[in-house]
Amino acid sequence: MIAFGPVPSRRLGRSLGVNNIPDKVCTYACVYCQIGKTLRMEIERRPFYEPELIFREVEKKVRDARERNERIDYITFVPDGEPTLDINLGKEIDLLRELGIKLAALTNSSLIWRDDVREDLLKLDFVSLKVDAVSEPIWRKVDRPHKSLSLEKILNGMLEFRREFRGKVVTETMLIDGIDYGDEFEKIAEFLKELKPDKAYIAIPTRPPAESWVKPAKEEVINHAYQVFTEALGEERVEYLIGYEENAFAFTGNVEEDLLSITAVHPMREDAVRELLRKANADWGVVEKLLKEGKLIELEYNGKKFYMRKLKSRE
Repeated sequence: MIAFGPVPSRRLGRSLGVNNIPDKVCTYACVYCQIGKTLRMEIERRPFYEPELIFREVEKKVRDARERNERIDYITFVPDGEPTLDINLGKEIDLLRELGIKLAALTNSSLIWRDDVREDLLKLDFVSLKVDAVSEPIWRKVDRPHKSLSLEKILNGMLEFRREFRGKVVTETMLIDGIDYGDEFEKIAEFLKELKPDKAYIAIPTRPPAESWVKPAKEEVINHAYQVFTEALGEERVEYLIGYEENAFAFTGNVEEDLLSITAVHPMREDAVRELLRKANADWGVVEKLLKEGKLIELEYNGKKFYMRKLKSRE
């Protein structure tokens, strides 16, 4: 299936997906990939589908959605492999422009050092770049790149792209258990400070990964990354993507629901939790109940208490 959705997305509102790469041709073989193992590892761009075919499939989906009064905020290249391997990407973007909907792509950034790839991505309104690591050993262990790729060239390519791009840039950093991150979060934060993304997302695998040993990072690790990133970028520019998309941000007037939905997006400091309870005319018993039920967990960072939604994968 080339076009699918629209599906709800925290980053993109309602997104109509474009699958412009067959299963699973990629530049990486990420250990956590939720599509599965990479079947063909490639780094040379080539054609996959006729651009006109992609346009027709997407146009049909857009028509169907409009007939049902469904909103589409973005048409998004989010394929079963790396979207920038498609040599016709630029052509496809030009054709899809006719539909009058904003265009996005989620890329692993591996080919962004190439001028022609940056040129294609510059035509979009929104680009999500993967930044799992800025140190070679962790990059190789987690993303398992094609052996001819250079991390330094990729990082420079991202900075180059950011300088030219007028749209919205977000980054995604996937955290998994069993990796000794050491001071990697500080190094990533330094890089992000230079890249200046509109949002830096911290993610964990939420569906079965390519390698069975892969587990989501522990809450303490996620919280540590969050604190380091917010120190570099500011609180409003860092968020979690940890598998609670459906009700994140929902202020329902139900204080339990509100606490869980906010802490699915970012941890809340104790004083912020107390403030929310005060507004809702509720007492600390609500937090104690959620802790007891295992829905919320208490973490400490720099001598302060934080509350975070317990991960589904660790329930």
